[in-house]
Amino acid sequence: MNKFLAFLLLSTLTLFGSNILSYNIYDRTDRVDVMLTFDVPYHGKILKSKADRKIILKLYDAKIESTKIKHLSSRFLKTLTINPMEGFTQIVASVPTNDIVLKASKTADAYGLRLRFVKKSTLDNVAQIKRQAIQANEQNEKIFPNLPTKQDQNISSNYYTVIIILILAIVVMLVIKNKMNKTQSSATHPSSSWLFKNSTPKAPKVAIKENAPKSTPSKADNGVTIRFQKQLDERNSVVMIDFQEFSYLLLIGQSNNILLDRFKENTPTSQDEFESLLQEKSDKLSEFLQIEPKKQTEFDDSSEDILKIFSKKASNTPYDEQ
Repeated sequence: MNKFLAFLLLSTLTLFGSNILSYNIYDRTDRVDVMLTFDVPYHGKILKSKADRKIILKLYDAKIESTKIKHLSSRFLKTLTINPMEGFTQIVASVPTNDIVLKASKTADAYGLRLRFVKKSTLDNVAQIKRQAIQANEQNEKIFPNLPTKQDQNISSNYYTVIIILILAIVVMLVIKNKMNKTQSSATHPSSSWLFKNSTPKAPKVAIKENAPKSTPSKADNGVTIRFQKQLDERNSVVMIDFQEFSYLLLIGQSNNILLDRFKENTPTSQDEFESLLQEKSDKLSEFLQIEPKKQTEFDDSSEDILKIFSKKASNTPYDEQ
């Protein structure tokens, strides 16, 4: 019942037309806008006519309570008069020149009507700009009728291509790094590199671990421990060995193998101490090195038997405590 009454009331209002509730005038630098507001959507007929410096607009099925007059000091509108007439509302606009035109347009919901007063040249410029834009769009469509768009498949293929390139770059970097590590290892251990094969002078046949600390000396099968060694020249070297509770300083050469000294205490424990000891024994070493080689040596010339012979002689030789 309520819906029926609302529909009947709306139909009655439509039958008698729309009422103008208010009007607002907006004076701009390039135009003047008059905004009319209705109580219900306005769907009436609009007629426009023009006389000398006057623009007349008739709004059929539109009503206003009383006459409204508005004076303006604008370049586009001087006086606006709104008169209630029988069956329509008449709007008379006095304009300063005849090149002023009126353009009327409704709002989307038809509750408002906009009256725009503007110079004819401005409308012509706007229309020309619109035409140029339309022509430009049409020309672009002719030049580029159907530009193919990039498909998702192409994007996916490009993505996979980038991934493959990255993987290959990582593999190449790993190979280069491996080669650099091998090169550095060869430079650190030149004896194992092909570049330094057979380039170092031959040491005595006795295997000696240089700079070996006292806690981990290299031992031979006969119980002799080699502590330090230093090559003096191509034929002679100085060796410090440990046997039982004593340490022995030996001069080992191609023809002479001589006991230089023995120690029970104050034995060198580092390479620096061993070098200092050799400095102290430098006069004695020079004296032995200047002696002509003997036919009969103190030890056998074979380096493999030196330690065995020394251990045998040392074990049979009594030593006093120092």
